[in-house]
Amino acid sequence: MYLITFNFIENIMHKIAFKSVLALISALAAPFALAQEVAPDVLLKAVTSEVIAIIRQDQDIQAGKPLKVADLVETRVLPHFNFTRMTRSAVARNWRLATPEQQQALTTEFKTLLVRTYSTALASYRDQVIEYKPLRAAPDATEVTVRSDVQQSGRERMTIDYDMEKTPAGWKVYDIKIAGISLVTTYRESFAGRVRDGGIEGLIKSLWDKNRQGGLKTANIEQSSTK
Repeated sequence: MYLITFNFIENIMHKIAFKSVLALISALAAPFALAQEVAPDVLLKAVTSEVIAIIRQDQDIQAGKPLKVADLVETRVLPHFNFTRMTRSAVARNWRLATPEQQQALTTEFKTLLVRTYSTALASYRDQVIEYKPLRAAPDATEVTVRSDVQQSGRERMTIDYDMEKTPAGWKVYDIKIAGISLVTTYRESFAGRVRDGGIEGLIKSLWDKNRQGGLKTANIEQSSTK
């Protein structure tokens, strides 16, 4: 039952990826210093053209070469996510049942799962156009939602909202809503089922197994920061 649920989630995420998650990747690939200095919506707008230019100029990325695509995701995208918060939210109340070591393992595996999805999206980039909505937030806000529309020729317009928090290291994404569907919430029910069946270790193992299907190379990803 939970295998079906997990695979269903995977199919949803890949469908979303091929349609529009590339907008998220291109929007978050800013230099670290820039992320600290500018407002979140300005950050997203400023870096979109930069990464799209990289994709269009790099023949290896256009060809979908896994290592080249994964490297771009790891170096440009990962620093702008709070993976600990995302994982904690996805695991929900079961998070407090995990030891610090298990929490670290969960965060690493969840991050790797998302990198798989984003790498697929990056390799599939064609002609998406991203439009950002004016940010509606108080000047001293520490959490905001940046809203955008993604358009692609021959496809329906799709909304992507980024929930972001201000941290000492700059603005970080802690959830993404694609067509109103929360990435974190999408995984929550499946994760809860895994914990019911096999405990925290069962959830870790299921993520570990999923991440290594198809020979995915995760050594570099696993050594990355979890925030």
